[in-house]
Amino acid sequence: MPRPMTQTEKILAAHAGKASVSPGDIISINLDLVMANELSAAVAITEFRKIKGATKVWDPAKIALVPSHFTPNKDIATATLSKMMRDFATEQHIENYFEIGRGGIEHVVLPENGMVGPGETIIGGDSHTTTYGGIGAFATGVGSTDIAAAFALGEMWLRVPATTKIVYEGSLQPYVSAKDLILRTIAELGVDGAIYGALEYTGPVVRDLPISGRFTMANMAIEAGAKNGIFPVDAVTEAYCAAVGKKNYTVYHSDRDAAYERTVVIDCTSVEPQVALPWLPENTRNASELSDIDIQQAVIGTCTNGRIEDMRQAAEILKGQKVHPSVRAIVIPGSQKVYSQCLKEGLAEIFIDAGCVLSTPTCGPCVGGHMGVLADGERCISTTNRNFRGRMGHVKSEVYLTGPYVAAASAILGHIGGPQQLEAAKVVA
Repeated sequence: MPRPMTQTEKILAAHAGKASVSPGDIISINLDLVMANELSAAVAITEFRKIKGATKVWDPAKIALVPSHFTPNKDIATATLSKMMRDFATEQHIENYFEIGRGGIEHVVLPENGMVGPGETIIGGDSHTTTYGGIGAFATGVGSTDIAAAFALGEMWLRVPATTKIVYEGSLQPYVSAKDLILRTIAELGVDGAIYGALEYTGPVVRDLPISGRFTMANMAIEAGAKNGIFPVDAVTEAYCAAVGKKNYTVYHSDRDAAYERTVVIDCTSVEPQVALPWLPENTRNASELSDIDIQQAVIGTCTNGRIEDMRQAAEILKGQKVHPSVRAIVIPGSQKVYSQCLKEGLAEIFIDAGCVLSTPTCGPCVGGHMGVLADGERCISTTNRNFRGRMGHVKSEVYLTGPYVAAASAILGHIGGPQQLEAAKVVA
């Protein structure tokens, strides 16, 4: 009789060909998808060519290559990396190569194209591969040498993580979104609070979250040190899978008597719009308490909050408003599909009329690569996922993490504040 297992343990056991697994077990799992971007692919391709007998990838249909970090190419060096990946895709007959103009940021592109699904095992050469746990998959980021081996074998070894159960109770206040919940969670756990563990997001509030919000929270599981973050599969998940054409998946649910390393309960009723101050995502405070912090830049979008629902939230605040004269506002849809939807819904016009830059999909500013790099002493409020020192540019610049509502309101105010503070400022004016 198999031992009671969590959702993560069940997925890993099935892909390891075992009746059951326990935290700490070392196993080898079969993979459903291997992803790399132009940065991780360059090293992976080099190492793949060193593997004796490896002339072809194990399954071209189960590999996805997505240029996203320095795209469009910002210089000769990054153009060379992209060309290396493009040539490899052609050589290996990898159809799931998402050229710029036809793709976007990997963690938005793969789900919307039906390439990830419940119960699957997915690894990627990017730490935020955890995103796909939002759809009920086991997904984790790995190094480029692991990607190289997976290109050849279609499998990977790992240690089974222990699971922390997060229960979200109560109800959400106005303008509080999934980004606020995950920032509050990281503040509760700490950036090292779930090292090599699995975060299982549960509770009545979770059941009402859209799939976009679930992707956001799974995306930032790594910011608590987790190996993966995962959501239960429910009607919301299945409706999303149907909409993107994802079929033939297996649903796994945690057993009622599964053993968790610990359980953390968060009362969402008391959660306000959140902001994480430098230099860690755990350094979280209420946006309403930070009006004394001026900003010079706002970034809305990327892999954490670049879906159409995030664009709508930002547009709701920016409609009929103007970005503060001292602020640069950069809006980055997560994919070409999201960009197109922004045009169809009139969101693009709202952004442009407000004085925003509407960028092609790219990870650029999030990693301090291009299209939004900060200078010495500048502050940016951003819907991205990391605010380490020097993350977005100069080591003496600062990044403040938040959701689309607060980022948009702050862009208008010229200092940090949420929609409520923006409304109060209008009354005073």
